[in-house]
Amino acid sequence: MAHLPSRRRLALAVPVVLSLTASLGFLPAAASAAPATTSATQAADAGTLAYVVNTKVDHRTIESVKKAIAAADGTVVATYDKIGVIVVHSANPSFGAQIRAVRGVQSAGATRTSPLSPAGTTDEGAAQPLSQAEAAKAAAASAAAGQSEPLEADQWDLRAIGADKAAEINPGSSKVTVAVIDTGVDDTHPDLAPNFSASQSANCVGGVADTTPGAWRPYNPTEDYHGTHVAGEIAAARNGIGVAGIAPGVKVAGIKVSDPTNGLFYPENVVCAFVFAADHGVEITNNSYYVDPWLYNCMDDPDQKAIVDAVNRAQLYAQRKGTLNLASAGNSADDLDSDAIVDDSSPDDATPVTRTIDPHECFDVPTQLPGVVTVSATGVKNDKSYYSSYGYGVIDVAAPGGDRLYQIPTDTPSANGRILSTMPGGGYGWLQGTSMASPHAAGVAALLKSKHPWATPAQLQALLKAQAVNPGCPASYDQDGNGTQDATCVGNKRVNGFYGWGIVNALRAVK
Repeated sequence: MAHLPSRRRLALAVPVVLSLTASLGFLPAAASAAPATTSATQAADAGTLAYVVNTKVDHRTIESVKKAIAAADGTVVATYDKIGVIVVHSANPSFGAQIRAVRGVQSAGATRTSPLSPAGTTDEGAAQPLSQAEAAKAAAASAAAGQSEPLEADQWDLRAIGADKAAEINPGSSKVTVAVIDTGVDDTHPDLAPNFSASQSANCVGGVADTTPGAWRPYNPTEDYHGTHVAGEIAAARNGIGVAGIAPGVKVAGIKVSDPTNGLFYPENVVCAFVFAADHGVEITNNSYYVDPWLYNCMDDPDQKAIVDAVNRAQLYAQRKGTLNLASAGNSADDLDSDAIVDDSSPDDATPVTRTIDPHECFDVPTQLPGVVTVSATGVKNDKSYYSSYGYGVIDVAAPGGDRLYQIPTDTPSANGRILSTMPGGGYGWLQGTSMASPHAAGVAALLKSKHPWATPAQLQALLKAQAVNPGCPASYDQDGNGTQDATCVGNKRVNGFYGWGIVNALRAVK
């Protein structure tokens, strides 16, 4: 699976939240949003596109729209009655226009630009496997330092946010589950098996949850390692094997949403994942990706508007059911509070077209949706990582994501600035990116949820911001030393564009 290095993530300032909720509306209260499914084939014929059709939530309207879908040569794949989202396949090139004219349809559009047949994860660069020499050196150093895990000496990120000391006080509750919505999780890994929750895991590819045992595992362990790495950062067990997670006592689940052919994270898959997580009692979700095929979804485009609408309904439903959603900020090193950003990667399922968008009007999904916590990345020096996007009023919190160029640890055996975590097949490897920052924040959120089990998602987000430690804007951010500022931090010690409300801190969370 190819990983896109140029990823952007936007948080939501209050005015944007209000404008989004005003345009999309709040979800109605509901007990369940589980989909009703048909026997539609998941692999569509050539020329067939997938669509999301968003309707009013009353039964009569949904049934009427489903009849109109059939009349327009569409096949219903899944119906999420409680949020009014219908996943459809159709080879009719006019399907979108026809169905948008139907009474009761509030938005509808294609979820891709090429027929059903480059990945949207937010890691920066390919994984670097841990060598045997590195492992041996780390094991010796860990033993000498009295650390419980053989590779812990190389986990500078744990110590950077006090997670090693926090584990001695409160490693997190097994009643709290973090779902990794991603490329799949290898639950057979010895560091993940003790904390894995199979009953809260699924394969949501195609928009319908498959809970067959093992369906949540990566398609290709060699390429689809991203979700397993993320899961280890959150909840690798302190069991004397390998590495430790930020919250080694909580449960971790895997909800696979990446397409088996091209690795893309299509909207219907993500809708399924949020609803499944909510209906299966997941307290926190981690989202280290963007919803394909558009990096930004502009509301003046009917297809992109429908994508925003559908995913927003699903993630708001999850919030209403008690789930806090966190997402990565992206690796483009852009100021996300700027007036214009050049997007030259969309659509990523066909030939991209260069366009300039206003990030206040075109939304990165899911990270720019209301209530989603957006996380920027830091390195061992607590500086913003060179690749991490930023922006005043955009970033909520920061967390270790690694920095292989300018922030190299001097007190670890491998002197590697990336993040070390679990890999499919029982291995370990190094990755960096805001993909790695978000799960660190999710782990701290899980510790807070363990201590405050009755906290709502909004309260949990407030707690996450309150315990964060803000280094404030740096006097200079010239990392390559060429005399030019690489980025400008706006704000103050309380909240700013690099760190939001600050770098999360596990020790403060459990105290």
